[in-house]
Amino acid sequence: MRILVVEDEERLAARLAEGLRDQGMAVDVSHDGDDALYKIDVNGFYDVVVLDRDLPGTHGDEVCRRLADRDDAPMVLMLTALSGTGDRVDGLTLGADDYLGKPFSFAELILRVKALGRRGRAHSAVLARGDLTLDTLRRTVHRAGRPVTLTAKEFAVLQILLAADGAVLSQEQLLERAWDEHADPFTNTVRVTVNRLRRKLGPPELVETVIGAGYRIAP
Repeated sequence: MRILVVEDEERLAARLAEGLRDQGMAVDVSHDGDDALYKIDVNGFYDVVVLDRDLPGTHGDEVCRRLADRDDAPMVLMLTALSGTGDRVDGLTLGADDYLGKPFSFAELILRVKALGRRGRAHSAVLARGDLTLDTLRRTVHRAGRPVTLTAKEFAVLQILLAADGAVLSQEQLLERAWDEHADPFTNTVRVTVNRLRRKLGPPELVETVIGAGYRIAP
């Protein structure tokens, strides 16, 4: 999943980003509402936006409203120091998909982000194709009953390809969804990751190269 953390407390934002990356997610960070809207317009694809409500620049409420009006709206987890019932109702009315009051347990935040990601993209907890199964909750992969150990990026690329259900995804699409905004668009990291993934999954080959188009999971 690709996540945007929008939090004006820089130390908290850094801790959230680090913890989410440890879970294998690609994470970008904004410290104000204006930059958040800019990143969403430029980068184009986020599964979940973790959005602080009280932001400098464009207020978090307005960011949430604008996201709700988009056809490609990401799921929004709103964070706020105000955690009363009325505040929660206000946040959800604005278009947030979930609401978490500060202070919060990081473990709970992780669970909510993962749940929103599955909801937003209609991902099943277990993705399968042929003799390959990927469990998004347990973060495990099995091929013909044997466990396959993958890095976070290999797991993310495989999950994205399986969820595409046979559709071809370009290198740019995979880079956009599995890496963060600092990834070099001219890098060969997608090709290298796919090649490692193929070796680990073993024969018969599941990840196909569609010349001039990208990659897909073989039908």
